[in-house]
This record gives sequence, structure tokens and C-alpha cells, in this order.
Amino acid sequence: MTVVKFEIRPGAYYDSVVLMQLQRALADLPGVEDAGVVMATAANCDLLASSRLLPEEATTAGPDDLLIVVRAQDDGAASAALAQVDDLIKKRRSRASQTFRPRSLPAAAGALPDAEWVLVSVPGRYAAAVTREALELDKHVFLYSDNVSLEDEVELKQLAADRGLLLMGPDCGTAIINGVGLGFANRVRRGRVGLVGASGTGLQAITTRIHQLGAGVSQAIGTGGRDLSPEVGGATAFQGLELLGRDPDTAAIVLVSKPPHPDVATRLLSAARHTGKPVVVYFMGYSTSVGQIGSRVHFARSLDDAARQAVGLIKEPPDLGERGPGSEESRSAGRYLRGLFSGGTLAYEALLGLQTTFAPLYTNVPLHEEQRLPDLMHSEAHTILDLGEDEFTQGRLHPMMDNELRIRRLRQEAADPEVGLILLDVVLGEGAHPDPAAELAPAIEAVTDETGVPIALVLVGTEDDPQDVDAQAERLAAAGA
Repeated sequence: MTVVKFEIRPGAYYDSVVLMQLQRALADLPGVEDAGVVMATAANCDLLASSRLLPEEATTAGPDDLLIVVRAQDDGAASAALAQVDDLIKKRRSRASQTFRPRSLPAAAGALPDAEWVLVSVPGRYAAAVTREALELDKHVFLYSDNVSLEDEVELKQLAADRGLLLMGPDCGTAIINGVGLGFANRVRRGRVGLVGASGTGLQAITTRIHQLGAGVSQAIGTGGRDLSPEVGGATAFQGLELLGRDPDTAAIVLVSKPPHPDVATRLLSAARHTGKPVVVYFMGYSTSVGQIGSRVHFARSLDDAARQAVGLIKEPPDLGERGPGSEESRSAGRYLRGLFSGGTLAYEALLGLQTTFAPLYTNVPLHEEQRLPDLMHSEAHTILDLGEDEFTQGRLHPMMDNELRIRRLRQEAADPEVGLILLDVVLGEGAHPDPAAELAPAIEAVTDETGVPIALVLVGTEDDPQDVDAQAERLAAAGA
């Protein structure tokens, strides 16, 4: 008889990587069918409940508590697994480098006096204080952390501007500075196209396409997803345009974002005109994104179009043809589409393209309020999910690093008899999972064999990425995608 046992550790905090490794180690123990190791936020508890891993007694855990749950074949196997937790944690910690690490940011800055940047990746409630400390040390900041308040973002960006510093973020996923990728970034050649993006996967999609078209990237400046809101006012985006306008190695600029506030958009377009360089603008879903303004500002209709236009402004790109859908007749007619995305921009662009022909369409990142999915744990009709949103990532790794959440949801969606097609993105590059095909391919093969539901992939990367886009494509296609 299956038994579920749990343990709550109040106020215990561990790095997300340690939690992921512990969960997988528990799941591999004899007699264990499944395991969950999470900070007990509401979203994480919902995820456990959807996998039958949340006993009623465990709901007393709070968001600052560590919740460890195992489902095993019998009571003995469950108890034995929980008894090994401390030893498993020690093993994971002992594998960490024993190299000396400074215990404070000032000590780190003292140890590396020539370093100009600080990368902040700590839980959101601590991120603002760490960022403020970095700015006061006169360092530029790449703020990867999410769950930072809007008020803190406004204050920190004002502090950065006053000190002549660049603050990218919060929730900034991607940047390429002087050829070095920060956060999630792909290995692309250096070149003459500079980018400013309030969109991490948008920057990845465009920079990899620029690379595929034979050109390269000078700088790619991320802003954080809220930068173009009326409260923040495009603070980092304006800085980025000014910097690229003055950069002698940048010949053309791409500005990409989800729909900005209209007032911010108007001022940004004016700033783009005054950079003195051609600027390609892709404001996803922005109603005036057609044609060009004057001779310098050009509007794109998609991520791919933005890359093609930018390359065309600095050179004549090779004709690589259009990458459209295959000719095989779809097996999904009359059934529902489910999209499980790790990249927010890719999810958003999918919504833009699908909403004109797919109805009803639901999502956790709605373009219109009637599209909001009532229950994040259960899809309805056609559903597009951005699994990188805060409600899914609190206390756990981003899905570009950890496939466990998506694989669980993939199985759930495929088991729904109304589902006719599942759409996934796989985003490669620095910081992403070192070999996503190793985990996704077996899951895709099992799902397609068991259910017959076809799976389509959007694959973002280059041949120079650590994962090698061509090798990933071959293995995922062989699995049935």
C-alpha cells in the first residue's frame, strides 16, 4: 500500500540547487515512488498537491519552512528515505568547492578590486539590500533575483542613475556584456548589433538568430520585465539606448519588449530616433508596430523579423529561408493545444499568434483579463503557461535549469483526452540546463508512446552553446518531437 510521509523544517533555507539534488536523490532510493523538496510557498504546495504529495497535515507549513515529502511503496521505505535526508544534504554540500569565499560583498569587492559588476541572485526579500550595497560600492549590477518590490526597483534604479551606474533587473534573465554572457545567455559571435530588452528569452531568440544569419552582437542589455511600466518609466532602457548610441562598435540597435506603457513607448521611440543609429523596435502586440518612423526607427513583426531587419541594416544576410511548420497533416484537429514554456517572451509571442484563431485561450500571463486561467494547476481548453513566472519559481529553480516541473506537467497534459498537441520551448546557453535533451527526450518518448499526443518544440540556441543546438535537436527529434 502506498504511503506518503513528510517532514517540516521551520525556517530552514537551502539553495535551490541543493533542494533539486536532494529531491532527485530521495526519488532514487529503494521503494520510493516520488519525492518533493520545496520551500512551502502556496504555489509549491499546490504543485505537490497536484502530484499527490501533500498530506493534509503538511498544509501547516509556511513559505519560510522547508517541506520534504516522499511517497513510497510502504511505511518502511518512506521512513528510511526521510531518515537519510541529513546525510544526503551533507553529501551535496561536501561536493561544493572548498575555495575561500568572502563572507560579505565589501570583502568580495576588496578581493577583486578591478571587478566592475556584481551579479545578484538571492531570494527576493534580500535582493534589494544586496543591490543597494553593490551600487554604493560603485559597481554595475545584474539583478537576476525576482520577487523584488516595485518600490525598491524604482528607488534602486534612481540610485544607479545618480551614481552613473547601470542596473539591469530585477528579474533580469539575460545580458551579454563585452562578449560575456550573464544569466541565461547564448554563445554568439561578437558583431555590430546592440540590443536592449525588457525580455530575457526575447534577447536570446534574437541574438541566436543574428548569429545564425552570419552577423554578431556588440552588447545585449537586459532591463528587467517591469522597466517599461509607468512607475519605472524605462529607466534602464533609456540608459541602454544612450550607451549603445555612443558605442563605436554598435552599428544598429534592437529594442525588444512586451507591450510598454504608451507614454513610456512614446518617449523611448523619441530616444531611439536620437541615437543617431538605425533602431529596430519590436514591442510585442503594440498596435503601431508597422513600417518605420522616419529613416532610423523600423518596426518588426516578430522576434525573427527583428533579427533579420537588424542584420539587413548592417549587411546583406544570406537567404536561409523561412522555418515554417511541416506539411504533415495535424493529428490535433478539433482538440486542444497546451503550451508549457520556460521562456516568458516565447510564451507571450505564442499567445499573440494563437489568440486570433484559438478560442477559448487561457494563460497565467493574459493579454486580456478574460484569458486568465482560473486554476494554475489545471489547464482548460487551449492553455499557454509561462512556467518561469514568480508563482512557479518561488523556492525552486527556474524551468530553464530544472525540467522536473515541466515533465510533471507534460505528463498531466498528455493524460487529458481532450489534448491534441503540446508545445514546449527548449532554451539553451550559459546558465541553462547543461543537457536538457537527457531529461526531456525520455519524457517525450514515453508520452508520445503512451498517449499518441504529438509534441512540438521551439528550440533556441547556437552550435557554439555548451549544449550544441544541433545535437539537442537530433536527440529530441529522435524521441518523437
